[in-house]
Amino acid sequence: MFQYTIVQWLFFFYFYCFFGWCFESAYVSIKEKHFVNRGFMKGPFLPLYGSGAIMMLVVSKPFETNLVLVYLAGCVGATILEYVTGVVMEAIFRVRYWDYSNQKFQFQGHICLSSSLTWGALTILMTRLIHPVVEAGVLAIPSMILSIVTYLLTAVLFADFAISFKEALDMRDVLVKLEKAKEEIARLQKRLDVVIALTNEELSGRMDEFVEKTGGLAGTVEEAKAQLLAQMKEHMTTWEAKKTLLAEHIEKRMGLLFKHNPSMTSKRFEELLEELKKRIVEHKGE
Repeated sequence: MFQYTIVQWLFFFYFYCFFGWCFESAYVSIKEKHFVNRGFMKGPFLPLYGSGAIMMLVVSKPFETNLVLVYLAGCVGATILEYVTGVVMEAIFRVRYWDYSNQKFQFQGHICLSSSLTWGALTILMTRLIHPVVEAGVLAIPSMILSIVTYLLTAVLFADFAISFKEALDMRDVLVKLEKAKEEIARLQKRLDVVIALTNEELSGRMDEFVEKTGGLAGTVEEAKAQLLAQMKEHMTTWEAKKTLLAEHIEKRMGLLFKHNPSMTSKRFEELLEELKKRIVEHKGE
């Protein structure tokens, strides 16, 4: 196996996190026709690429003399890593940061055949061309300097990851609240529609209990109906206000997550995510 120290392994990981960010950001920026600072974190690092690169080096090492086996090992290892990462992130944050649902030969939207085949090709590119150059450069750095740089990068990445993780959890919690608010508004609207549709005769039998609770203040069915409508409308106004505040909260604090991950999706919050993305785009255009 590789004769690297822990510091060297960490530096390789950070380097490939940065390299992956450059590759991904360039690809998405060209596709979107404007610069996109791609990734889960705020800084120029994509941990999935760093983890993938280290995994490629490890799984391909036993087969380094056989190009076909190196390719297959890269396909299998990277696909497993991508699937596990996707499942875990969706379970924690309730959103997907990548989605292959529209691809052929995909599984649960987390992995697909074309991606797996690409990972295999990247493994050959990594082990045969990229890593030998990176390795030579890293091994040429004095041990003390490499250690200092690695420790500084560790502190920066941990801080960045902690902040990004907290914001992603905040977005999940806000989406849950927005979902509940939307459900409550829909429920109240249905009740309101029913009350409005009822005739006085139908309503009279249902207003007795309400009249008693008002202490006789509602002397007639019409008055009772008017009071009930007023209360329901007040509840709906309150919920609408809460929904607006929550949406504004996402626009202010979560806008960067949408900006960094334009393809972000969620089965549970699909409608809400699209609505919020639209609000953010419209807000920027004002």
